[in-house]
Amino acid sequence: MFWLHELHSVSGRFEDDFEAAVRDRWLPAVAATPGARLLLYLKQAFGAGPSYRVVTITGLRDAAAFGALAARVAGGDLASLARELDGLRHDVVGRLLTPLPWSPLRDLDLGAIPGEPASAEPALFMEDTVWPYEGLLDDYIARAGSHYAREMERRATLLHVEAAFRTAHGAGRRAEVVLWQRVTEPSMLVPLFTREVPAHYRQPGTWMHDALELRDQWESRLLRSAPWSPLEGAAAA
Repeated sequence: MFWLHELHSVSGRFEDDFEAAVRDRWLPAVAATPGARLLLYLKQAFGAGPSYRVVTITGLRDAAAFGALAARVAGGDLASLARELDGLRHDVVGRLLTPLPWSPLRDLDLGAIPGEPASAEPALFMEDTVWPYEGLLDDYIARAGSHYAREMERRATLLHVEAAFRTAHGAGRRAEVVLWQRVTEPSMLVPLFTREVPAHYRQPGTWMHDALELRDQWESRLLRSAPWSPLEGAAAA
């Protein structure tokens, strides 16, 4: 299974128009492609990065589903709607992701995901994009699973790791890992932003310390799911 992750730089004047077009027209249109579903529509929280950023995630059963959807956008029945969406945004950057071996969420029954707007409470996610040192991608993936994911399970406080991905070969920056984490205790974000990380979280044996052998660059986004996101609606059903 593939996950198509797209970061949209939306025109501020057309923020509501863009969301409405994706919700009411793009979402059901994508579902007409066998093995494809729009899963999530997420807005980057204001104050957490550049303005008017939206992330959409589309589930694709296999390469054939990706090819069929891409053909519809490139010159088929979705071309005009894609151009219309282009008029409501400044840019869009896509990445094709594949789940890591230890990702809690590795596969989905896309047929069980509705091809229409759902209804669920908005959820807050922290998306971390990590760039391991050159030549250490495989080491990072293995140790993130055996160390970071287990460490987060033991704490079970601020974040819950729901999925982890890498860019598919030839479909994005090669040495890139995406960690998808649900914020389970939003109140704990305030001390995270206003205080230094406590020293005991940075001692040898902790991920904050040991992972510096593998990487020291990553980017975090705080993303809030739209209440009509199909994946959240399916989970709430």
